[in-house]
Amino acid sequence: MKTAIRLFSVLLSIAYPFIVFWGLHSNHYQTLIVFLGLLLLSRFWLATLWQERLMLTLMVALLVSLVLFSETSTALKLYPVMINLSLFTVFVMSLHAKESVIEKLAKLREPDLPAEGIAYTRKVTIAWSVFFLLNATIAFITVFFMSSQAWMLYNGVIAYVLIAVMFSVEWLIRQRVRRQ
Repeated sequence: MKTAIRLFSVLLSIAYPFIVFWGLHSNHYQTLIVFLGLLLLSRFWLATLWQERLMLTLMVALLVSLVLFSETSTALKLYPVMINLSLFTVFVMSLHAKESVIEKLAKLREPDLPAEGIAYTRKVTIAWSVFFLLNATIAFITVFFMSSQAWMLYNGVIAYVLIAVMFSVEWLIRQRVRRQ
């Protein structure tokens, strides 16, 4: 069941900018609100960290308020900004905890992570924090200063390519660090 929800959430997340673009240009606002609700509900269901659940709850409350009390497409376009800011917050908060997000993930594969590995995971957590903040900033710019087409292109394609590049570069660096 959880695998199906995870797949559903991933597919909804990838499709989000395209569905919002379609909905805004065909005046299907109710469909968009239902879609956003399903997406946020699936993400909440999958969240494992209490911080992530708290951030998602706050994000849902803010987005629902914006959608209900504004008559613009802005609230719907803010979803990628909110997701990136939520991830930024979770990653930064984890730097002040006993283990960072990346350290927890690394320990799933290697429970006895050496001190060098822990230091490395801390740097990776910082790198992802910076990435999420920059991505949120660019997504914000696309909402308020660019066309709907540019918003859809960045948030529906370019952002995912950048995430893939970030994962790939980190994986290459990790392989090099492990050899040393």
